[in-house]
Amino acid sequence: MLNADLHCHSRVSDGTLSPSEVAQVAFEAGVDLWALTDHDEIGGQREARAAAEALGMRYVSGVEISITWANRTVHIVGLNIDPGNPTLIDGLAATRGGRAARAQQMSEQLAAAGIPGAYEGALRFVGNPDLISRTHFARFLVEIGQCASVSDVFAKYLSEGRPGYVAHRWATLEDSVKWIRGAGGIAVVAHPGRYKFTPLEFGALFDQFRDLGGEAIEVVTGSHTPEQYREYADVARQYGFLASRGSDFHGPTESRALLGKLPALPDDLTPVWSRWQ
Repeated sequence: MLNADLHCHSRVSDGTLSPSEVAQVAFEAGVDLWALTDHDEIGGQREARAAAEALGMRYVSGVEISITWANRTVHIVGLNIDPGNPTLIDGLAATRGGRAARAQQMSEQLAAAGIPGAYEGALRFVGNPDLISRTHFARFLVEIGQCASVSDVFAKYLSEGRPGYVAHRWATLEDSVKWIRGAGGIAVVAHPGRYKFTPLEFGALFDQFRDLGGEAIEVVTGSHTPEQYREYADVARQYGFLASRGSDFHGPTESRALLGKLPALPDDLTPVWSRWQ
């Protein structure tokens, strides 16, 4: 089986390692085909490709785009994109634009909840200030002993309805698919098991995604349970989607799954990488 890991992050967005360090982790885990998919940013692509090729791994350029759909945040991964595509570059820059104001508001709300200095604290964990995110705030709250883990911070402070949560208006589903396809890539619904949609809403999401030209869905991912592997394999069969596989690795101590260590895709599904073989 080809060991493909097509979803992970570096310090260019909210990971803890540089792109070349993530490449080393992938190589040591036996990954054959790798993609770095930082949030709304392609600035790490050149380093990632150079590191992968130096180690003898096959590499495809990637990105994870934040969108708003049905008033909730959904992530769309783009694989085998051209990172030099001007429309993609401009679209991602616009998507990143609101993060700073959102972060300041999050800090103000956390201060009102008795946790001052969160914005300055979060900045210490940021590799790219344009991409300051809830994860960076979470790492600060863990550092000061407010919570035991990043997941604990999200549950207590940074999820919808909690004191530090601030909604953000991202790109649209149409934008994300258009940018990815325009850059020569394949659009993939990332970790669908994380979204709190009703069956009717999921059906509308997958229908619209397919109608716009989206072609794939993550089936085996660090965010899914074994039951969800089976559930989204069935979705791939129903909609004729290609199947993707990725750990959603952020760092050695923060990830739900180790890079390159996921189960194989079901044999009857067509893997997204079949397009490049």
